[in-house]
Amino acid sequence: MTDVHTTPQLQDRVELRDLAALASAGDGTALNDLLTRVRAVAHRYVRSRLWTYPGGADMVDDVAQEVCVAVFGALNRYRDEGRPFEAFVYGIAARKVADAQRAFAVADLSTSDVPDGADESPTPEEHAVRHSEVQHAVALMDRLPDKLREILLLRVVAGMSAEETGRALGMTPGAVRVAQHRALNTLRGFVGHEGKQGQRAAGEVRHG
Repeated sequence: MTDVHTTPQLQDRVELRDLAALASAGDGTALNDLLTRVRAVAHRYVRSRLWTYPGGADMVDDVAQEVCVAVFGALNRYRDEGRPFEAFVYGIAARKVADAQRAFAVADLSTSDVPDGADESPTPEEHAVRHSEVQHAVALMDRLPDKLREILLLRVVAGMSAEETGRALGMTPGAVRVAQHRALNTLRGFVGHEGKQGQRAAGEVRHG
């Protein structure tokens, strides 16, 4: 079995499923290392899924912590069937994110207290422009096939490496890079198509 009681640099290379096996057997050090790395993985994933929601950034830490607690609670049920442990973590994280998204949908959006001084935060117009840009990007990504969208979220938004993304999705790093390239080209095609439509519409207005 893999020895995880070594330097931090070598610990980073240890497979999470090896840590999980040791943690399930009662190794406290392995459990601490496992949950530390699970939290980092979960935090990036949760951030990538909640970043477009109003106030979503404020919930990332809490949801990531919920993922860690759920992983800890499910360790005794985990069975190594040859799949990366990251895939097990992402399955739990996806459910926690879905719960958070449902909470956003029914949340009571109360107004904040009246500030004492001048508000130097972005103006309503700036918020509207930023929100519109984000929503446009999300709408374009929603047109991608599920797997391509997930790869872009993990690679571009969460900042995960091709190796990390591959372990999470059961793909080789090379396949992740190819799929990411295809996804970006598809998005460029969407944007180009929208631009051509806009030019045609403008031409029809001028000549109408």
